[in-house]
Amino acid sequence: MTGQLSPIEQAAVDSIDPARLGRELATILAIPSVTGDEDAVQAAIAELMAESGLSVEWVATDPIALAQDPDWPGSEMDRTTLPVVIGRVGPPGGRRVIVLGHVDVVPVGDESPWRTPPWTPTLVDGALFARGAVDMKGGVVAGLSAVRAASTAAGGGAGLSGEILFVTVPSEEDGGAGMLAAIRAGVTGAAAVIPEPSGLDIVTAHAGAITFRLTITGKAAHASKRREGVSALEKLTVLTDGLAIDEAARNAAETRPRLAALGLPYPTIIGKVSGGTWASTVIDQVVADGRYGVRVGDTWREAEVELRSVIAAACAADPWLRDHPATVDLTGGRFSSAEIPDDHPLPTGLAAAVGDVLGREPAFLTEPYGADMRLLIHEGATPTVIFGPGIPEVAHAPNESVRLDDVVKCAQVLAVWLLREVGPTSAASG
Repeated sequence: MTGQLSPIEQAAVDSIDPARLGRELATILAIPSVTGDEDAVQAAIAELMAESGLSVEWVATDPIALAQDPDWPGSEMDRTTLPVVIGRVGPPGGRRVIVLGHVDVVPVGDESPWRTPPWTPTLVDGALFARGAVDMKGGVVAGLSAVRAASTAAGGGAGLSGEILFVTVPSEEDGGAGMLAAIRAGVTGAAAVIPEPSGLDIVTAHAGAITFRLTITGKAAHASKRREGVSALEKLTVLTDGLAIDEAARNAAETRPRLAALGLPYPTIIGKVSGGTWASTVIDQVVADGRYGVRVGDTWREAEVELRSVIAAACAADPWLRDHPATVDLTGGRFSSAEIPDDHPLPTGLAAAVGDVLGREPAFLTEPYGADMRLLIHEGATPTVIFGPGIPEVAHAPNESVRLDDVVKCAQVLAVWLLREVGPTSAASG
């Protein structure tokens, strides 16, 4: 190591066993945990927590009851269970810090582009390939390894000056209901790190998104008399033209340098279109599902107002849609944006740990996607950043992978950060 580590910090770093980390990651990667089906992987992680010396609590939240919460973040999957697993170490009642990750993954999709079976973890040139490797089971195992190393280096939980929570949640991919359930179960603290993929840089702000459905009504007619009908598909283009103009204006108005550098921090897309019943009939109804970006600094509710205003204006400008306006419904996840100042003690303290362990200064990032970070900040009043192994560009894609050495590095940094937050006084670096 090139930085200034105390003996206890160095002991924590040295105690992280890459072989054990790889075995634990392979174990949970082999369990399919597509959003809505997380019970089995949560049970496996609960066992790993117990083996690591954590006190384990299983929170069985009723998803139907949670949906009545005024801050419910939406969902896209039907579910009957919403299991949250909480591991604890250290004395309660004082300072508490949290490492937290989600265990649900997106569907595999077409398996033909996969070079290895998506549910059979395969090590190739130091990277582990499987669905969920980078998003975010690699980060989950890094977090568990860090908590275990920090606790062991401190001589067990009694040697810590505060409490560490290691928490795994379901349902991040479709909105964050699992995170809200955890918050309602008391998962809040002085600071939190989510080891989502960030290239081992630190995400201090992220945008958000809402998913929406447009229903456009036309007028059916025989194809030979199509002028007597009104194609709902053609009217959809009126709305997409309006959305394109709005997208350009919203992105051009962004002045934050890190966001402006992305080029398109707040994209709008139509990802699914359905309609029509017969090839020779003018389409009388089209349903289109899409995603609308939430600007940094805005909530999903503010973005919904903007979206409805754009659609209303486009309808008002069209003679048919003026009298037959499209309807707008929110259908899935509702991701507000979130941010924490770069000079806040959380990102600066974590950056110092990165420097001392990895010998480099991490970048502070602003990302265009939504994350559970915003729920911890807004609903849990807990300062939160993202710092994890791997890069988000390979998430949700075929041949998803994460390098094991990056998972190890993440664990080492988090172990040092945890000791500096709630470790013995002797853990403080020089």
